[in-house]
Amino acid sequence: MKLWLLAVGLRQPAWADAAYADFAKRFPPELKLELKAVKAETRGSKTTAQLMAAEAERLTVAMPKGVRRVILDERGEHRTSAQLAERLKAWMNDGRDVALIIGGPDGLAPEFKATADESLRLSDLTLPHALARVLLAEAFYRAWTLLSNHPYHRE
Repeated sequence: MKLWLLAVGLRQPAWADAAYADFAKRFPPELKLELKAVKAETRGSKTTAQLMAAEAERLTVAMPKGVRRVILDERGEHRTSAQLAERLKAWMNDGRDVALIIGGPDGLAPEFKATADESLRLSDLTLPHALARVLLAEAFYRAWTLLSNHPYHRE
């Protein structure tokens, strides 16, 4: 199974790229994490709805066919690390790849959100997009270690 991290925004700070890459390389061959970043729409004379629609189109084009769509949203499901591990286990048993989707500065278009299979909340705090990528990579690495009885996670 593959976890796809689809995110709006091409350029991230070097520290975020390095931290994300560090966690991504830790994943085992049977559960790879791969980032697909798409360009954020240029802010200017367009409405927020137009910006989000353009970004949603880019995400749709970048998304592999047949994946489970999991959007990151402030109103998404709150899960502990153990609960996320159980969800990951269910996804692995299902066999479909999973796309974890992070929207742009204005979020995700409501029409795009409606196509999601699930939604997930990383935090009650508002997070910068660069940090969200790192936290998501770490959270799923931790979930995998819980399923594998790896000593990374301690209760």
